[in-house]
Amino acid sequence: MSYLLHIDSSSLGEASVSRQVAQSFLEGWDGKVVHRDLAAAPVPHISAAGITARVTDPSQHTDEQSAAAAMQDTLIEEFLGAGAYLFTVPMYNLTMPSVFKAWLDQIIVFGHTVNHEGPSQVAGRPAVVISARGGSYGPGAPRHGLDYVIPIIEALLGHEDMLGLDVTTVIPELTMAPHAPALAALLPMHEASMADAHDRARELAAKIADGMTTAA
Repeated sequence: MSYLLHIDSSSLGEASVSRQVAQSFLEGWDGKVVHRDLAAAPVPHISAAGITARVTDPSQHTDEQSAAAAMQDTLIEEFLGAGAYLFTVPMYNLTMPSVFKAWLDQIIVFGHTVNHEGPSQVAGRPAVVISARGGSYGPGAPRHGLDYVIPIIEALLGHEDMLGLDVTTVIPELTMAPHAPALAALLPMHEASMADAHDRARELAAKIADGMTTAA
């Protein structure tokens, strides 16, 4: 069984709900894990050197292009080597943390991880995205339709013309209910959402691990 690539992007460390739910997944995972904490060690945002290095003969690279390409190659190799993926991507101001977007921009490279001629190398591999948010954005909620985390991630990670991963989302909601008096009445809904998220994380870990073992 290949390794699980675990990417964290929450800035809250151990206080992060997304990370706490991910821990329930990891407790049920019996296999190798490669962990990258983008909050503690962010990767650079894509630069002009990184973009131009993709379309320039390596023998003609500047020092900046060579450094950018080497860093990108390391991240891509790490990504391609995984058999499954665990991402913690909380909602910050309606969208994903910028450190996660920076990582995506480094590993989504046409001709390497994505192409126009068929499925990507990682198509079909399982990926779990855990995305906590302070409020609720599902059908019937006042802010329904304002979730710019999950739809974008599902498109980038899961669309057949992009990375084509088999994406499952786990969404702990109303995480501000224990802290904001105005949301106190929603505390039972938050607690139910948390319990469900931890249960689903454990179930997904067992299911994915079993599927990878069977495939091997």
